[in-house]
Amino acid sequence: MLELGVLGLLKEKPMHGYELKQRLAEQLGPFGRFSYGSLYPTLKRLARDGAVETDLPKGEASRRKNVYRITPAGESLFAALLEESGPSVTEERNAFMLRLAFFRYMKPETRTRLMESRRGYLQGRLQKMAASLKNVREKMDAYSVELMRYGVNEAEHDIRWLDDMLETERRNGNGTPNNAAAPTPEGAR
Repeated sequence: MLELGVLGLLKEKPMHGYELKQRLAEQLGPFGRFSYGSLYPTLKRLARDGAVETDLPKGEASRRKNVYRITPAGESLFAALLEESGPSVTEERNAFMLRLAFFRYMKPETRTRLMESRRGYLQGRLQKMAASLKNVREKMDAYSVELMRYGVNEAEHDIRWLDDMLETERRNGNGTPNNAAAPTPEGAR
């Protein structure tokens, strides 16, 4: 998952590791909080695989700051990672949200397919939670019931949010213009 975020940001411009970590946190919010202990091994692996290349900026002699840039092989890997689908992408919130951050690089039909798949998964989850809440309510303490209600409310909210995004996608000819604001989930910035 980190590879997708790193390559997506390097697609925008070359960056050094510290800047990459900051941008991951800024752009991806809670889905972009990665430690240096995972970022630098990922960068090293991507460099070894030829997906990124590094160079030392001129005038940087005292402290080594490698600048990383995406390569053509990295562009191909990014495209492949972005186009991945399946249960892990639609069922795991972080995997879906990470792809959402780079939807502008996806084919419109892929965006629509992923949003519809996520929506379908959430609808199924909502039905299971509602049935479970109905069946076990008397056997649970108040806090457990509230936790389940929170899950139901969150799923309902996300379904409405996805409906809005799908409508925007369809209204704009299956593509959101760069200057148009797409709907955002509650609490996102």
